[in-house]
Amino acid sequence: MNMLVCVKQVPDTTEIKIDPVTNTLIRDGVPSILNPFDGYALEAAARVKDQNPDAKLVVVAMGPPQATAVLKESLAIAADKAYLVSGREFGGSDTLATSLILSAAIKKIEEIEGKFDIIFCGKQAIDGDTAQVGPEIGEHLGYPQVTYGLECEVAGDIVKVKKETEEGAQIIGVKMPCLLTFTKPSWDPRFPTIKRKLAANKAEIPTLGFADLGLAAEECGLKGSPTKVKKSFCPERKKAGLKIEVADPAEAAKTLFAKLSENGVM
Repeated sequence: MNMLVCVKQVPDTTEIKIDPVTNTLIRDGVPSILNPFDGYALEAAARVKDQNPDAKLVVVAMGPPQATAVLKESLAIAADKAYLVSGREFGGSDTLATSLILSAAIKKIEEIEGKFDIIFCGKQAIDGDTAQVGPEIGEHLGYPQVTYGLECEVAGDIVKVKKETEEGAQIIGVKMPCLLTFTKPSWDPRFPTIKRKLAANKAEIPTLGFADLGLAAEECGLKGSPTKVKKSFCPERKKAGLKIEVADPAEAAKTLFAKLSENGVM
């Protein structure tokens, strides 16, 4: 069995601040981390590998050269091989262009590693929160997909996925090859071992560039991105609400009613 996990290096959103003048993200000095939802996807794939020791687990990331850090982290946790997709031509790609680039990269990696039975993705990246790239990859590849996965297991050529729903959860069976996206489950991802960390630090990670993927220039980067950001801004801060301090409940209710009436609320 061959499995692939798509991972992304993202800024730690708990450390991000907004420039009050430009209303843009201040990224300087903000540490980069493995996208948490991709970590859940990696753990889900690792659990399938635990039950199928002969399975091969490959990870791929698209980004600048420093994105090799999350690939090495993935190798330290559970992956067997890793690939970086990187090039100036990919800069500025929106979700559509990104998914097209990654699907082309997956096809290229399959020429080396063999056909993938399951492709795992996080449900969304915490720096964009679109939840679009995973499903779009599935569409480009023509694979059936299940989103918002919590856990999965393989039975023959079927993957049984526990999917999060508004009512709770449901079990869906999907035939391989397929694509699955994962949200936060009830368990935490495993930690890397020292042995795997040492091996990951020494690992050579191949890079796939624009020339390797057979795409046209107008399909990548800003040229291939129909999404255009016209403006970003922070919502205006609203003044704090009214605080009524009256000991008698009946009197407090009258005061509250009077204030709501004055402001046209009632």
